[in-house]
Amino acid sequence: MYVSKFEASMGTNCVIYLALFALLCIYKGNAEIVNTNVERTLDLTSQLVKTTTKISAEDTAGKPIAEYVFFSSEPSLAYISVKDNADKNVQVKKNEAAKGEHSFTLTFPKASAKQTFLVETVASKSVLPHPEEIRQNDKQFVKYVGNLHLYSKYKTNSQKTNVKLSSSNILSHTQVKPFSVSSNKITLGPYENVEALSQESLVIHFENSSPFVTVNYLERTLEISHWGNIAVQESIQMTHTGAKLKGSFSRYDFQKEGRSGLAALKSYKTYLPASASGVYYRDTNGNISTSNMNPVRDFIELELRPRFPLFGGWKTQYTLGYNVPSYEYMYNDGNKYQLKMHLIDHIYDNMAIDEATIKIILPEGSSDIRLSTPYSISRLPNELVHTYLDTTGRPVVSFSKSNLVESHISDFTLYYSFSKISMLQEPLLVSGFIYIIFVFTIVFLRLDFSITSHAHKE
Repeated sequence: MYVSKFEASMGTNCVIYLALFALLCIYKGNAEIVNTNVERTLDLTSQLVKTTTKISAEDTAGKPIAEYVFFSSEPSLAYISVKDNADKNVQVKKNEAAKGEHSFTLTFPKASAKQTFLVETVASKSVLPHPEEIRQNDKQFVKYVGNLHLYSKYKTNSQKTNVKLSSSNILSHTQVKPFSVSSNKITLGPYENVEALSQESLVIHFENSSPFVTVNYLERTLEISHWGNIAVQESIQMTHTGAKLKGSFSRYDFQKEGRSGLAALKSYKTYLPASASGVYYRDTNGNISTSNMNPVRDFIELELRPRFPLFGGWKTQYTLGYNVPSYEYMYNDGNKYQLKMHLIDHIYDNMAIDEATIKIILPEGSSDIRLSTPYSISRLPNELVHTYLDTTGRPVVSFSKSNLVESHISDFTLYYSFSKISMLQEPLLVSGFIYIIFVFTIVFLRLDFSITSHAHKE
């Protein structure tokens, strides 16, 4: 049978087209998410590592991306938030991950073939003093160890990292070209075609003389009164976790030389509500008078100065308390009440809290208690506490949270029921007590307890 050259050529082209079509189908079947561009910013100016990561991702098959898996290799990750390109919050769900890693599933408000979103994270205990001990007049140097590339489940076409340091005194840093250094800023990249789950160390050794202070334990107590007052008390245990003081402390050198104890904590500012009153600041020895209160428009700036400067490894413990009017934080509809307050408050700039316990003391007779928090907490068993003029006791709602930073300052909401008739209990008890005292006094005065002899008539 005769076959023309044209027919043979057509047959060959069909085979080629079929092969290309099959390869395209295989490609589309194996399509995956790719990071087209990543821009990271590392803020290492304090004891916390604040990372901002802008990610542009797309699906190679053009399918809408509804979910994205984000990894973080920071061992002490404290906080994460994600927003899309329209500045809308992206739902973040934590997944089970290997030790030392954090895995999150991000669910976007709107699925799209291309997604651009911003991830903000805060980690504690990632910047460590190096050396671990220094003398009183020495500078404090620290070392950061992280990942040069974004630790990602997906391949990255291009990425760049900007690092901001607390000073321009940089002893050493990872040098993978291209990179550049300008004063206290290091630019790394752009790096092209970075494979998924790529790990390469980023090490920076630099001067950071800011005080590294950690709140080991915070106990925050809110005592609610329906007579118009909320009493707030914070008991704080604090440690300087920077480079430990080597040798003895000289008060003379500390007061004489301006550069002595640069990394020591001399004082710090905490913020109270603008309506705070009756502020007290004391430790185990009594009131501490070395404090300064400066009312501002929206808050009160309180400068706290410990009895002694805190050097590396030194600890202190104190209690801070104040009162605020309840009408600013409480709302009610009949017997239904709602309390909305900060779960934690600002203690000092760039604060890090290892463990916090919050206790809310409600009025006696409160019931139907329900708690709503802005993030996950560990709920503790309810308790009863007895104060003056109590009979059955006041319910106490307690919960705890570990590894907190300033980004965790958010409002919790507590719902409960309380009968307004119960407010008459204390006045009635006081009135009844006074009435009993008066009755007892009257009876006592009318009785004759004298021993006398009476003459008898014959």
